Amino acid sequence: MTENSTATSETLETGDNTASRRAAVVINPMKSPGDSFRASFFRLCETQGWAEPLWLETTKEDTGLGQAREALEAGVDVVIAAGGDGTVRCVAEVLAGTGTPMGLVPLGTGNLLARNLGIDITDPVAASYDVLSGTDTKVDVVKATLDHAETESTFLVMAGLGYDAAIMANTVDELKDRVGWLAYVEAGIRHLPGKPIRAKISMDGEHPVRRRIRSVMVGNCGKIMGGVEIFPDAKIDDGILDVVILAPIGRFGWLDVLAGVFGRRNAKNASVEYFSGKSAEIELAHEQEFQLDGDPLGKAKHLKVTVEQDALTIRMTGI
Repeated sequence: MTENSTATSETLETGDNTASRRAAVVINPMKSPGDSFRASFFRLCETQGWAEPLWLETTKEDTGLGQAREALEAGVDVVIAAGGDGTVRCVAEVLAGTGTPMGLVPLGTGNLLARNLGIDITDPVAASYDVLSGTDTKVDVVKATLDHAETESTFLVMAGLGYDAAIMANTVDELKDRVGWLAYVEAGIRHLPGKPIRAKISMDGEHPVRRRIRSVMVGNCGKIMGGVEIFPDAKIDDGILDVVILAPIGRFGWLDVLAGVFGRRNAKNASVEYFSGKSAEIELAHEQEFQLDGDPLGKAKHLKVTVEQDALTIRMTGI
């Protein structure tokens, strides 16, 4: 056998499986760093021995669900969510339970899941390389039902009713473009004044506790905006939800909230309470703003959430 034919034979033997691998990119064009990223990603696939990728742009009418389903039907080996937390959540909702891995190329402001997983949020090409060369890990997803609706929504990081959701709903987009996640701080200061609302919180179907609260948050991960670890015990693969109630009391109540959050439960604090379980049901006396993974989704007064352990496969490095 000649040297050239030997090389060809080795390429066929070792390269077929690699060359047959194909990625799909579900990308929010409003978050895209430009045409250069698409060209760079195509070159990256070529140099790493992957087939030409399937490139699917989201639209205002379809923010990722339809594109993720199209990618699944095409039989790709990994579906990359390239955008903000909303794009990630839509892609994850479709991929959960299928076994097809999801990769992350963070292009948004919050990038909550990426931050919790330690994924590079500064360089889209580097993040893409990490997906193509990475390995798989399983993470939990959470199913949320709002106001007893027949349909469920998926989230990966956190859900919130009340103050935190009002921040997400009223952050100034232009400020977000200029200063990033600090825009949420400005919105948070604007919404500090407000009245508490009666709430019932039940974990795993047990007898509910009753509180007067400003916010209830359900966490699947620990970190929120700005790297604040509001759920210190949360792990994305433990099959457990963490719930925190924020109930500032009196004129300086928000200082007690800060002490309760950053004090990591070292002292008893009536302004911050934590609960945990596999499911939670939250009922409010009046409608409040609601958010999933930082996306404001209107107002609601009832939320039911259930964790699905190891339902989603993530393709990444550094596991």
